Amino acid sequence: GRLSAPIGCDSGFGQATARHLDAMGFRVFASVLDPQGAGAQELCRSCSPRLTLLQMDLTKPEDIQSVLQYIQAHTNSTGLWGLVNNAGFNDTIADAELSPLGKFRACMEVNFFGSLELTKGLLPLLRSAGGRIVTVSSPAGDLPFPCLAAYGTSKAALSLLMDTFRSELQPWGVKVSLILPGYYKTGTTCDPAFWNLQKQRLVASLPQELLQAYGEDYVEEINRQFIQFMKVAAEDLSAVVNSITDGLLAANPAVRYYPGQGLGLMYFIHRYLPYFVRDLFLKGFFINPKLPRALRREHHDHAKK
Repeated sequence: GRLSAPIGCDSGFGQATARHLDAMGFRVFASVLDPQGAGAQELCRSCSPRLTLLQMDLTKPEDIQSVLQYIQAHTNSTGLWGLVNNAGFNDTIADAELSPLGKFRACMEVNFFGSLELTKGLLPLLRSAGGRIVTVSSPAGDLPFPCLAAYGTSKAALSLLMDTFRSELQPWGVKVSLILPGYYKTGTTCDPAFWNLQKQRLVASLPQELLQAYGEDYVEEINRQFIQFMKVAAEDLSAVVNSITDGLLAANPAVRYYPGQGLGLMYFIHRYLPYFVRDLFLKGFFINPKLPRALRREHHDHAKK
């Protein structure tokens, strides 16, 4: 059968897609961060012996190289039909000014450079098969979601990279699709304890003058709203899995897939209405931060005395 390589399968979209493609009879190379983890073990239990688990940390070039060597060695006779770039990393919910530079770098490292390195490495195999590249990006790479700058900018870079690959690889017959999912419960995204810990670390790391200007309660409130928002995220991942599968198998796959609720309206507002309407909508829909401490009336009244 034709081959497929979904990437980033510890949990969420990657795991569900690996399962689905395995059930369809594909030979799946599923990369996981932790082969001993619950997600990886679950994959082993629920999939056929065809599925291969490969340990890979996208921030480690040596991990990527060993995965590339393994896949090259095991696809020589058959070629490689598809690559699914699915790894996504974010651990910061805060204004860009409050997000440490290192957090921007960490997102770029996984979401952009990791996917770039892996895609470049597998391109010779994909070109010879006239195969497919399907990449999970995010609407946060197209729209300025409040408090998602570190994540969003890395996804914006990823989306543009894939658009570039799409036009460059056209002569080779390699088709490239982007998936821009709505709001789904995946991985740590729905674990309030994780986000509370991140919030405490962020507050502890902030320079004193920034903490004064914004206020600790400002960061608390952002975090509270985000956790509230994630509670209503969809649990059924099938729309995303179906989009990824279509990107891999359709005769003419879409350039972009938008699985999930509310995205049509969001993009309509983004394209056709003024910026301030879009920004109001994103705040109403996602996170609407309170006024920073230094701008509040009671703060000014207090300062005047």
